[in-house]
Amino acid sequence: MTLLHPARRPAGRVVLLTGKVAALGALSALAACQSMPAARSGYLSSYEGLAEAKPGKRRDEAASAAIRRIYIEPTALRLSALTSLKPSDQTLVRQEIDRQLCYKLSRRFEIAPRPEAGVARVRAAVAHIAPTNRGASAVTAAAGFFNPVPIMKIRAPKLSGGLVAEAELVAPDGRQAAAIAWSKTIEGISTIDPSLSPVGDALQLSEKFADAVSKAFVAKASKKHAVPKPDPCARFGPRIGARAVGGVIINIGAGLYTPSMTGAGRPPEGETLTEAPKP
Repeated sequence: MTLLHPARRPAGRVVLLTGKVAALGALSALAACQSMPAARSGYLSSYEGLAEAKPGKRRDEAASAAIRRIYIEPTALRLSALTSLKPSDQTLVRQEIDRQLCYKLSRRFEIAPRPEAGVARVRAAVAHIAPTNRGASAVTAAAGFFNPVPIMKIRAPKLSGGLVAEAELVAPDGRQAAAIAWSKTIEGISTIDPSLSPVGDALQLSEKFADAVSKAFVAKASKKHAVPKPDPCARFGPRIGARAVGGVIINIGAGLYTPSMTGAGRPPEGETLTEAPKP
C-alpha cells in the first residue's frame, strides 16, 4: 500500500477533516456548559454546604480520613410519580449504580457485606432520570459511520438522556462525613454511546456518578489500593469483561449501546431484578 506524503494528500480531504474536527471542538465546548440542575430529593440526612441550584459536594476531611470500612446501602429511587419509565428500567439504573459504587469505593475503603457496628454507611438516591430518545440515538449511530473521530459522538441537545443523583457518607456515629449532589445530561459531543434503551444514557452515566462519589468521599491523604481478594464486589459480576467485550461487539455492529451486552444493571448474584426498597 502506498502512503501519501502529508504535503501530497488531497487538499479537499484535509479541509473536510479539519472542518469536522473544529465542529467537534465547538460542540464540545457548548456541551460543557449544559447540564441538568441538581434536584434535592430529601433523601440525604443534610444538604448543608451543597449548592442550591447546581451540583455540589462537601467533605469533612478529618471525619472522612478516619473511615476505613463502609457498608453500601441499596440505592433508593426518589423519582417523580409522573416518570414515563417502567419500574424495571428504573431498577436497572438503581442496580447499576449499586454495582459501580462498589467497584469504585472498594479501591478506597474496605467493603462490609452487611451493616455492622462501627462501620460507616454510603447512602445514594436517584432523583431524576431523563429518558434516552430512541429516534435521536438511531440518527447518532448512523452519523457515526462518517465521524472522523469515532470515539466521540454528536448527541442532539434535549433529545438525549441524563441522570440526577445524590449520595452521602455517614460516619459510625451518625454524622454526615461527606455528601454530593450530582447531575449530568448527554448533549453535544460525548463519549457516551447512543442507545435504543430508554435508560441507556443513565446506565452509562452511573459509572461517572460513582467516580464523582469516590472523589467526593475520599480524603486527600487516602491512597488507592488494589482490588481486594476475594473481590467484595464479585456478586455483581466481572469488573472488566462482559462490559468491555460486549460493548466493543455491539459498537462494531451498530454503533449502539445495549445494556444486556455489557451486563449493566445486573442484579447481585443470587438476587433477581426487583424494585428498590422503600427509603
